Amino acid sequence: MARNTLSAGASLVAAVICAFAALLQMRVQDPKTPYPSMAPVDQYLMPDRDAEIALARSAAPDAISGDATILVLGRHGYETAVEGKNGFVCAVERGWTAPADNPEFWNPKNRSPICYNPPAVRSVLPLIIKRTELVLAGKTIAQIQEWGKAAYAKKDLPTILEPGSMSYMMSKEAYLTDDGGHNLAHLMFYTPVMEKAKWGADVPNSPVILLQTGPPEPFTVFLVPTGKWSDGTRAPMPK
Repeated sequence: MARNTLSAGASLVAAVICAFAALLQMRVQDPKTPYPSMAPVDQYLMPDRDAEIALARSAAPDAISGDATILVLGRHGYETAVEGKNGFVCAVERGWTAPADNPEFWNPKNRSPICYNPPAVRSVLPLIIKRTELVLAGKTIAQIQEWGKAAYAKKDLPTILEPGSMSYMMSKEAYLTDDGGHNLAHLMFYTPVMEKAKWGADVPNSPVILLQTGPPEPFTVFLVPTGKWSDGTRAPMPK
């Protein structure tokens, strides 16, 4: 799978961290940024490769993740640890996939297992891969943002979202934020840029939540809580 073509902009799990904060009615942020800069790279890495593979697989039910390609984070970006056969790709994302203004962008504790379905692998995952490479190459948030705008303008990034793109984030072991319960079992759906009213998002008693919408990204991201973890056990729902 090609790794060197793409990324930028705020990410998906990224968006999750931001929206998740709102969902759980988080505390008012301290005026000081809790993570003002990137920590040493070692703090973002998982020394046990097998543990990272297992955590990545936990994002989706075994029937899906068991045959998926698994990526693990190395010092220069994501590396393929397991070649899959069903077209899904699972990985453990870090806090820097969040929007640039998220106070936990550099949180070294963040561990966000995610499994992308085949359409999302082709049109969404490349953003995450390249963004991670830029972070580990020492680029600043501002530099990453500017690169993203230029990449979309030059069509170095996918400018058309493949229909049916979605991802699983149902890991019981995820750590999405320092606030609240740290976690939320959910699915993410990527659509062409559209108003949230078309999905009935963010209205009373609707389970659909708007996470983010472009531009510069050519998509809108909706989150839907599942109420259960990937192992089938019950998971709390957001209030």
